[in-house]
Amino acid sequence: MVYRSDIFLAEGGTGGTLYSPAAKAEAATFSPLEWQVVQLARQDSLATLREPGRWTRLQRLIFGQKPDPRLADKRLEALRQIAVEAWHRSYDVHSRRISAFRSAGFSDAHLERLLAAIAAMRGSPKVRSFA
Repeated sequence: MVYRSDIFLAEGGTGGTLYSPAAKAEAATFSPLEWQVVQLARQDSLATLREPGRWTRLQRLIFGQKPDPRLADKRLEALRQIAVEAWHRSYDVHSRRISAFRSAGFSDAHLERLLAAIAAMRGSPKVRSFA
């Protein structure tokens, strides 16, 4: 299905620019490194999304250093955080994570593609769209 551009129609146009939702979804691709981050996020718990507190620092002092799952690259870390939450909560992702994901340079089409891919890998049905 093909739709007319809303911007073009708002400017008083009668025809012209057409776009396809399938073309939009194809443009929202992830690199192999980004897909690897999504797969690695499957093993992380929701506790990895919080900053380390006193108890965690005390445990590290007593039992030794545990590896920190946070990534140095801000773009990949935003992807990891939203992927961790999506693996555990499916489409119920916190709005703060969505805004961080968008500010890292990802689009709504990226978000929809990511959530749909994780839902398919989890085996759960798609319940809503963020586009």
